Amino acid sequence: MAVPKRKISKSRRGMRRSHDKLGQPHFQEDATTGELVRRHHVDLKTGMYKGKQIVEPKGDL
Repeated sequence: MAVPKRKISKSRRGMRRSHDKLGQPHFQEDATTGELVRRHHVDLKTGMYKGKQIVEPKGDL
């Protein structure tokens, strides 16, 4: 069984983990509605993606 020869310092451990963080999702303004939507995702409110009707829009709640 592998056992570390030396203790990993908190600084070195933190430097290794610095790339594990989650990034913020990217949004852009929809050309037709003007709302912020996630890129490369179908807008569930209107059912549109890249100017085409993909799914039936959800009704107003």
